Amino acid sequence: MTWTVRRADSGDASELARINQESWRKAARGAVPDVLLDRMLPESHLNGWRRWVCLPDPDGIFVAEDNEGRIGSYCVVAEARDDDDMHDDLRTGELVAVHADPEHQGTGAGRLVHDAALDHLAAQGFRYAVLWVLQDDWDTRSFYAHHGWRHDGGSKAHVVGEHRLTLVRYGRFLPRSRSKRPPSGFRRPAFG
Repeated sequence: MTWTVRRADSGDASELARINQESWRKAARGAVPDVLLDRMLPESHLNGWRRWVCLPDPDGIFVAEDNEGRIGSYCVVAEARDDDDMHDDLRTGELVAVHADPEHQGTGAGRLVHDAALDHLAAQGFRYAVLWVLQDDWDTRSFYAHHGWRHDGGSKAHVVGEHRLTLVRYGRFLPRSRSKRPPSGFRRPAFG
């Protein structure tokens, strides 16, 4: 399958909300109580996605789309949001989320958006990045480890209603970018 990576735009919001919900339901089953996953509705997060896709750099959402314009995966990055996540000496970004449509897992779409998003952070001057992942989501943790992320010992509780979920922090160094930012209209064609 051939994927093209591009920045998300406002027309992608509903599809991002759908992929987010379906990916969470599949990937987090067993790590998150079923009652929380079953209550997730894409439309309840639509306004949030509409705001996210319009945020200026350094924030960014990258999508992988197929030849017919269908989104297979997305990745969200931003400046690190919590002071405790900042590297002592390096400007720190955050991989906020990477999700694939369950129908397209294993096709390379996730890897492509992951790499494009990290390239974007590096182009924005970030030299280190962090992410948070569910402690018991071993498949996702394996994906991150395979892509150079390492658990740095950080953990925190995330409380949803009466449910307490444990998140663990991963970090990695980013390569120096050859340019300050990707070219306007940045698109990366790739084969998955």
